[in-house]
Amino acid sequence: MSRRVVVTGVGLVSAVGVDTESTWQGLLQGRSGVATISHFDASDFPTRIAAEVKGFDPLLYVDRKNVKKMDPFILYAVAASSQALKCAGLEISDENADRVGTYIASGIGGFGTIEKEHEKFIKMGPRRISPFFIPAAIINLAAGQVSIIFGARGPNSATATACSASSHAVGDSFKLIQRGAADVMIAGGAEAAITPMGVGGFAAMKALSTRNEEPEKASRPFDGGRDGFVVGEGSGILILEALEHAQARGARILAEIVGYGMSGDAHHITAPPEDGSGALRVMSNALEDAGLDPSVVDYINAHGTSTPPNDRIETRAIKDLLGARAYDVPVSSTKSMTGHLLGAAGGLEGGITVLAIRDQTLPPTVNQEIPDPECDLDYVANEARKAEVRYALSNSFGFGGTNASLLFKRYEE
Repeated sequence: MSRRVVVTGVGLVSAVGVDTESTWQGLLQGRSGVATISHFDASDFPTRIAAEVKGFDPLLYVDRKNVKKMDPFILYAVAASSQALKCAGLEISDENADRVGTYIASGIGGFGTIEKEHEKFIKMGPRRISPFFIPAAIINLAAGQVSIIFGARGPNSATATACSASSHAVGDSFKLIQRGAADVMIAGGAEAAITPMGVGGFAAMKALSTRNEEPEKASRPFDGGRDGFVVGEGSGILILEALEHAQARGARILAEIVGYGMSGDAHHITAPPEDGSGALRVMSNALEDAGLDPSVVDYINAHGTSTPPNDRIETRAIKDLLGARAYDVPVSSTKSMTGHLLGAAGGLEGGITVLAIRDQTLPPTVNQEIPDPECDLDYVANEARKAEVRYALSNSFGFGGTNASLLFKRYEE
């Protein structure tokens, strides 16, 4: 018999706040973290806005000597992991370290470090490349550094499945605990791709909003005026724990994770199929994994990127999943405030979904101004809302047609 798995900690670093509660309270206030790019001179770029993390002090988590050895995506992961462990009240010791794992995803990894070291190579030759270049940049070093810093010696891995990556990391971690391979997993994702090549690459695809004069209104999922997504950065980490392990140490339980779905579109490198079949299949798979019917779903934290095709197609998939009841189930996209964290989006939004269950309060989708007849569900427009939430889905869809959906539940003994 598989074990029950609960969430005992959440750590969030985003453009809305540099810790869990400031991010959560900012979201409930409908505060956008999108602003003009300050990380580099973007004046020649068609998109000059992003959801940058502001006021983040890595020295609160890593000593000065080691800060220089880590790309920002790793620093965000360490910070969010530290917050999540503190939230869970979990101490990792020699007695439990072998049963605590680390599984942290990223879509791109150390993009800024790669750009910087490549520039040094071109200008000054190979001898000037930093010996810390590779460990600062590769995707699995977020999990690696977190395991080293906190002493977690259990399963250690990383996914790189584009914008589904951290939902896959959380889902895979759920399964590791469920089958007894670990008692605790530090799981989620981190991203720091607001760099010249990162923004330039997505802009070249014409995937980004160009609403440069109104940054806070640029990310507008499901709104008729949406014109593309806004790149965000940060990290979202969950502490997943076997129920009996959490109970034995008297941990506060925030929610339970009961279902994990995966699916592939087998369709296109960037576009989802028009019929929404991949999104429908992944939500159905998460519910089937939990042995539940779609009628239980009370809330969906949508992928909701603010691109014209994604939001229309996700809406269609939700309607196909829930039938006539789709109009009664609230759906929100918190990317309207945090921007799109790419590979870290699922970790951040999974954490937000857990907090929505904890507080029985739904974060809004801001910038809902212009109706779109093809996006006609209840998107929790512009203001947070109290609601009874027993079961909630969190969706993530990635380039290459890779999808993940997580099903969380209010904890009940």
